[in-house]
Amino acid sequence: MTLLASIVQASERVGSTRSRKTKTAELAAVLTSAGRDEILPVVAWLAGEPRQGRIGIGWRTLSSARPEPAAQPSLSVGEVDAALTELTTISGSGSAARRQAALAALLGAATGPEQQFLVRLITGELRQGALEGVMTEAIAAASGVDAAVVRRAVMLSGDLAATAAEAMTGGADALGAVGLQVGRPIRPMLASPGSTMDEAVTALGPDIVVEYKLDGARIQVHRSGDDVVIVTRTLRDITASVPELVELVRGLPCDSVVLDGETLALADSGRPRPFQETMSRFGSAEGDLLLSPWFFDCLHLDGVDLLDAPLEERLEALERVAGAHRIPSVMRPDAEQAAAHLDAALAAGHEGAMVKDLASPYSAGRRGKSWQKIKPEHTLDLVVIAVEWGSGRRSGWLSNLHLGARDPDGGPPIMVGKTFKGLTDELLRWQTEEFPRYETHRDAHTVYLRPEIVVEIELDGAQTSSRYPGGVALRFARVLRYRPDKTPAEADTVDTVRAMRL
Repeated sequence: MTLLASIVQASERVGSTRSRKTKTAELAAVLTSAGRDEILPVVAWLAGEPRQGRIGIGWRTLSSARPEPAAQPSLSVGEVDAALTELTTISGSGSAARRQAALAALLGAATGPEQQFLVRLITGELRQGALEGVMTEAIAAASGVDAAVVRRAVMLSGDLAATAAEAMTGGADALGAVGLQVGRPIRPMLASPGSTMDEAVTALGPDIVVEYKLDGARIQVHRSGDDVVIVTRTLRDITASVPELVELVRGLPCDSVVLDGETLALADSGRPRPFQETMSRFGSAEGDLLLSPWFFDCLHLDGVDLLDAPLEERLEALERVAGAHRIPSVMRPDAEQAAAHLDAALAAGHEGAMVKDLASPYSAGRRGKSWQKIKPEHTLDLVVIAVEWGSGRRSGWLSNLHLGARDPDGGPPIMVGKTFKGLTDELLRWQTEEFPRYETHRDAHTVYLRPEIVVEIELDGAQTSSRYPGGVALRFARVLRYRPDKTPAEADTVDTVRAMRL
């Protein structure tokens, strides 16, 4: 039986070091000592969230239900996991009072450090960007399975904790049996930022494809017979919200297919509508806006998995099944043709272009150099970690954002700057209403937030600075838009910001 106290101590040790090697060793030691039934909750907790997902309890409720801590640790991993499950099942008449009592009972049996850990776990404060990557390495070390095999199983199953349990009990054979399953979303392959079109073509050419980079939302489509599942880049199921896309996919000439692509709402002129309008459809099937799909990859077609096939072969399959909905692209262009395709994408109102190696496999969940995105302006996806109250005309509104970059070694976001530029009155109203839902605490001037909100920032570069913990500061940063389709784990790293120093 593993005590919660040992997990709390391991979490503290992991959080107190910047050494990826030390983090991996600490996590591997915990996995090795955990019982078979304890692996699922332990991995979930150390990766930053309950195994049950969102518990649905806010900071104020937790604060009011926090009794005096226990003097000695006694809670086991199994007891805590069962208590968290109970909290998610309480409903009906009197549920608020019963939930409060159950929460108080759990926290009352916990020591001070255990209470702090549980509160941070339930409110989402333990989420630490790239910690999943460190945990993947720890699973490999603890189980003796090659890290690449573990990583592939995580990406195909979409479940880090379940992969850990399989690795620790069944080893490489169990993980090797994990494959693409139509209807079960996989982590999307990601692109790395490229400097210029010429550099990308030189690095990847001549066997490349250049595609429009649409100003839309990423979707992954699964179809088996008449059953269709459509998810976002974070694997959130939006099938019920996009009936027009479901109908289109059911009409494709195939029995089963998995497609990767983008969707967006178009104006009458054919130009893309603002990104926020596209995202608004993901919460409801109602509304006048119709979404159009544009696909750029085919991962499975009629019983044949294509993940490991070269991109060129996957594009041939895509052309067969959904050629009419393929994203505008040009195959094996020279430098002049590639530049012209980028110009055409920008003229049509899109973000830029993608340059892809035609020999590359689909590396689910990875950000490799075989896909590069080319955009004319400098942008970063950063995490909002706090926000200051405005003054003057903005008095009464939450205004100045504190921006954090992802720590590649699994720590909390590292602050790299502030900005209030680019915020419209509409965004200021939205921030003031929405941000308190993520509040952890506040002082007279600032509201501090759980690191969950991703914002896209345009900037002129970065400069060395001792003002912020990352040793770097953003130059002329301004808000472009919020990215509800992205998680903090997909934010740009502090290394990316440092690489932009002038």
